[in-house]
Amino acid sequence: MIVDRRELHILAFNFTHLDIDHSRSFGVITRNAKLVQEAARLFEADATRQAFTPALPALVISPINARKQLSALIQAAKKELLIYDPEVSDPSMLRLLEQRASAGVSIRVIGRVTRKTQKIEQHKLSKIRLHARCIIRDGRQVFIGSQSLREVELGSRREVGVIFRDAKIIAQLVKTFHDDWSAAQRAVEQAGGQDTTPAGKVAKKVAKAVTRDLPPIAPMLEVVVKEIVGPRVDVDLDTEQVEDSVKDAVKEAVKDAVLDAVEDVVLQDGIARR
Repeated sequence: MIVDRRELHILAFNFTHLDIDHSRSFGVITRNAKLVQEAARLFEADATRQAFTPALPALVISPINARKQLSALIQAAKKELLIYDPEVSDPSMLRLLEQRASAGVSIRVIGRVTRKTQKIEQHKLSKIRLHARCIIRDGRQVFIGSQSLREVELGSRREVGVIFRDAKIIAQLVKTFHDDWSAAQRAVEQAGGQDTTPAGKVAKKVAKAVTRDLPPIAPMLEVVVKEIVGPRVDVDLDTEQVEDSVKDAVKEAVKDAVLDAVEDVVLQDGIARR
């Protein structure tokens, strides 16, 4: 959100009651003129459907420069990476995290890492819902934004974040992470050592079921393409590839929706019980 072209709000949460009042997330407000100008330029390009070429590496924009900038942030870690992320699943990012861990970097994730690995410590957030996307590098540099470390948010969607240095903000974020980590550890101990993820399992099963029963997409695709490109005959489309891409997109969207729904039900039930 850009206010009067003087102030930039980079928010890792939506304007919803659930995100604001019952979820862990973060936001940054800055009056840095260069960041505000770059964000305004991006907004105007998107509003007019024009191509955008980033000029400021600190503004992390998917799918344009997010993978490059976040990879560089992770690669620069010497001692520690503290990460909030609902789903770390991008293969190249996972490999990079494992490489840094092998080099002696302590990596802790509050959220979920889809690949089983002994090199990365992880816990689910305790008691409240997780919506934060945040990476703290060596207690010196921070990323806050809307990008999870997964392919769809790095390579297929418009997502925005910022990388910055501010000692006071970083100190507060580190303290919050340590408090959340300690609470998560206590929750695991109380649960008998199980860090359960029922919502994620439910979401995956529903997504698979929905995409399995999707009707043939090719006939619908032909109609839509004709509407978009008109009478041109030089449009080269691999219908099987497009169909697979559509199914993948639907599966991802359904999984996100179900995951949110399950977490919402659990959270609302917890609030009602209290």
